[in-house]
Amino acid sequence: MSQTLDIRKVGAHVFRCPLETPVITSFGTMRDRPMVLVRVEDKDGAAGWGEVWCNFPAVGAEHRARLVDSVAAPLLTARPFAGPAEAFDELTRQTAVLAIQSGEPGPFAQVIAGLDIALWDLAARKASEPVWRHLARDGTPRIAVYASGLNPDAPEKLAAARQSEGYTAFKLKVGFGAGRDVANLKALRATLGPGARLMVDANQGWTKEAALEMLPQLEPFGLSWLEEPLRADRPWSEWRALRSRTQIPLAAGENIAGHDGFDAALAASVLGVVQPDLAKWGGFSGCLPVTRRIRAAGARFCPHYLGGGIGLLASAHLLAAAGGGGLLEIDANPNPLRTLLWGPLGRIEDGAAALSDAAGLGVTPDLDALRDFAVGH
Repeated sequence: MSQTLDIRKVGAHVFRCPLETPVITSFGTMRDRPMVLVRVEDKDGAAGWGEVWCNFPAVGAEHRARLVDSVAAPLLTARPFAGPAEAFDELTRQTAVLAIQSGEPGPFAQVIAGLDIALWDLAARKASEPVWRHLARDGTPRIAVYASGLNPDAPEKLAAARQSEGYTAFKLKVGFGAGRDVANLKALRATLGPGARLMVDANQGWTKEAALEMLPQLEPFGLSWLEEPLRADRPWSEWRALRSRTQIPLAAGENIAGHDGFDAALAASVLGVVQPDLAKWGGFSGCLPVTRRIRAAGARFCPHYLGGGIGLLASAHLLAAAGGGGLLEIDANPNPLRTLLWGPLGRIEDGAAALSDAAGLGVTPDLDALRDFAVGH
């Protein structure tokens, strides 16, 4: 499935796109959209591209890029690797103590994840096949999608625009007070109709008590899932308390990292939907085995993603390789750092997109087209 990789060059590129309408969550606001792309090049001059999660804090993108340049690049170019998975394991091992010492296990994991995406893109390109097929011969290129990131201010307007483009599933941000959340759900249902699939995301915004109070008010809307109603570090006993009081499937995973973390989540048997973010932890090497365990546990794998186009494409290829009827998260808000790079994901029909047979992720970033958003680091 993979071949020896002898990487000679590693580079990071930082981009920022200002937003006319900030992205609002229950814990904070994004006033621009950042993106960190990484490029790896082997001894033959072949290249692959990946993306590093960098949404928070506000200076996160520049910080991640410097970690790529100063820490990860020297390790990745030090010797050949049998394939992306070996490189992922080695980078994780080599940086483990440094991540603890600096108190930054998250940023290190994100950098390694982005580089892993790039290495698999490179490996699949050299094999002349798409990443989804390179990962799983029984993968399928057609994947269901949903429109995410519906803000609490008139979300039905943005949702209606996306529905006209072929979307049939939508996720609303909640956690802004029961009255406002319920009013928004009513507006969405009235605008989108009874056949639209609706989900909500509280972004870790509630206590157990607050979540229990909200559950009866959410039940009438036929939600496909309730995402992160509690903080990701709350004990599974609190999640079980919620699960016992609702028919709405609970969802989480973007803030879970490591095989042990996902195994513990699956062992708790409370999540109906599990949402690893491959640009935040794991890349393909870490997340593909996790997706198989998710499906074996009887849960749905729906990758989390909110960033630029390369990471979104990678998430799509992971879902295509994993199978199982999950949904790909596509941000509903305007973002040229996504749309300039998302390739076939720009065409949605009947709530689904189809990946191509192009080698690798299927897209090579045009840095000239992105130059207006480029930021030095």
